[in-house]
Amino acid sequence: MSGPFILVVDDEPDIRSLVQEILVDEDYQVNVAEDGASARRALRERRPDLVLLDIWMPDVDGITLLKEWAEADNGLPCPVIMMSGHGTVETAVEATRYGAYDFLEKPLSLAKLLLTVERALEADKLQQENIGLRRHTPHVIEPTGHSAVMLRLREQVKRIAQHDTWVLITGEPGSGRETFARYLHSQSQRRERPFVDVSVTSISGSNSALELFGSEDNGTVHYGALEQAGGGTLYLDEVADMPMEVQAQLLGALDTGSYLRVGGSEPVQIDVRIVAATQHDLENLVQAGKFREDLFYHLNVVPLRIPALREHREDVPDLLNAYVDYFVEQDKLQYRRFDVGAQNFLRNHGWGGNIRELKNLVQRLLIMGVGEDISQDEVESALGGSQVSAAGGESFPVSFDQPLRQAREQFEKAYLEYQLEKHVGNVSRMASEAGMERTHLYRKLRSLGVEIKERR
Repeated sequence: MSGPFILVVDDEPDIRSLVQEILVDEDYQVNVAEDGASARRALRERRPDLVLLDIWMPDVDGITLLKEWAEADNGLPCPVIMMSGHGTVETAVEATRYGAYDFLEKPLSLAKLLLTVERALEADKLQQENIGLRRHTPHVIEPTGHSAVMLRLREQVKRIAQHDTWVLITGEPGSGRETFARYLHSQSQRRERPFVDVSVTSISGSNSALELFGSEDNGTVHYGALEQAGGGTLYLDEVADMPMEVQAQLLGALDTGSYLRVGGSEPVQIDVRIVAATQHDLENLVQAGKFREDLFYHLNVVPLRIPALREHREDVPDLLNAYVDYFVEQDKLQYRRFDVGAQNFLRNHGWGGNIRELKNLVQRLLIMGVGEDISQDEVESALGGSQVSAAGGESFPVSFDQPLRQAREQFEKAYLEYQLEKHVGNVSRMASEAGMERTHLYRKLRSLGVEIKERR
């Protein structure tokens, strides 16, 4: 648990030392490099959160180095702030074109330096959060509900969060495992650092090691999830689906505190909290030889079970209100209120899909319905319609009182969600039935905000 890691690249020893001292005093971690070669080596050793990059250096200029990083497969690894005592407008424009966050003139104003660093880190954090919001389905930031079950669970998570231990979250699909993982992160001392989630199910066996540990190839570094989550929390969803070979690699990393990127030769240190989640009983998988026993005991330091919604039905009204507010605010849907009859009916619903089913129902009723109140009859019709669609393949209801583009997007999203449920998240089988190429299907799912891992 430490502050952001900053790399200072400058060929002048006095400036390197001065900037390093100032940033360390502000609780940043700092590494320094004296030229382009040292900077490249530093990036291979550890992914920084921000780079302060001088333009004029003896071996390679900063603009060339910036362009090299920007044109790599993954683009710039972090915000880059350029520094120069002899800069021109043209130089600043070129740096901006390659993605530099800002341009500082020498001699450095220490107040401006600290302010620019703070703003760059905050802007990058907001950008990553926005990417997360686009990539994931809605999350209620704090788990919702006032039942005794939920009150105890929230208090338990707050206690766990104060200890920097690994956590294993179990629960049925849709019960809110990731919501609790994010809540745990928000209550911990790592809350200012990244929360990175990896759906183990959605990455193929051959790519699992690349996704987790990253890779090196001819000096080009791809940072894996462990480095992207540096100082923060790495959430491994459906960890039971991790290939045995990758389980062994992860275990070795946890044992030694370091690992090698794929194709790399220099060890990378680990500073991350791991929260794993699964719907399966890992102990049974261990007995069946499908999950490593030693890794299970590493991950299962603190077990946390998330109850199914049917175990805390009294929270249904709170959840309905929370998701109505969410969709009204985020998707600009018209506000509608569940009347008492509808709430009472839904309190007694089976909720086989747990909170995810409730969320989808709320969204469907706000999109398709009219009027301020949502009645029990409308709820029953919506639930019945979705059940008929799943069983008999009837068309998903789409309102005709809207532009064609919106109606088409609604239908496509409903169709793909149905196919994902039908094939339990298996994209290959889904692509075959839908008659789509897998790459195109993945792009379509992302563009419509349909999350694959939820179905697993």
